[in-house]
Amino acid sequence: MRIVIAEDDALLREGLTLLLRNEGLDVAAATDNPDDFLDAVAEHEPDIAVVDVRMPPTFTDEGLKAAVEARRRHPKLAVLVLSAWVEQSYAHELLAGTSGGVGYLLKERVGKVADFLDSLHRVANGGTALDPEVVSQLLVRRKADDALSVLSPREREVLGLMAQGLSNAAIGERLVISAGAVHKHIGNVFLKLGLNSEDGTGDRRVQAVLAYLDH
Repeated sequence: MRIVIAEDDALLREGLTLLLRNEGLDVAAATDNPDDFLDAVAEHEPDIAVVDVRMPPTFTDEGLKAAVEARRRHPKLAVLVLSAWVEQSYAHELLAGTSGGVGYLLKERVGKVADFLDSLHRVANGGTALDPEVVSQLLVRRKADDALSVLSPREREVLGLMAQGLSNAAIGERLVISAGAVHKHIGNVFLKLGLNSEDGTGDRRVQAVLAYLDH
C-alpha cells in the first residue's frame, strides 16, 4: 500500500510516517501544505492519502479542499481525513458523490493504533471509516423528515454502526443481537433505501452509508 500524508504538525506527521513504515507500509511522501500534497499525489499515485483538515495558510479547511481536489483529479484515490474535532460539513463535502474509499477520524483515534490501522486498510480497500463521535453527532442533527425516516430506530442504529465500519459480527456484539438479526436489519435498510443488488451502484453497504451521510 502506497501512502501520501498531508499534516502540518511536524510531530504528528513524523509519528504517522514512522508508525506506518513500521507496519511495512510505503509512505511515499509526507507533506505539510496543500500544494505539495497535490504534487505528491500526482507524482506517486498513492493508494490512499491521510490528510489533516486544517492546513496552511488559514488553517480552516485547506486540507479538506485539497483532499476533495485530489479525488477529483484521481477518482480511485482513497482518502482518510483527520480532524481535531467534528465538523459535519467536512464529512458531507468529502463524501458527497463518492462510491467509498473515504474516512473521517478524529486525531485522538490515531493513538489507538490497531483501530487506526484497521480504518486505514478498510478505506484503502474501498470501504468507509467514520469516527464514532462523527456518527453520534450526525444522528443528533438529523431532522425528523429526512430521507432516512423510513428506517426503524433499530435500523438507523445498525446503519450508524455500519457507518463506523463495523462488520456484521461486531454490530451483533455491540447491540447484543444475533448475526441473523443483523443480516435482516441490513437487508431492510437496503430495501428501504432502494439499494437493489442489480442496481449497478456497486457495494450496497457503502452506498447505504453514503446515503446516511448525505441527508
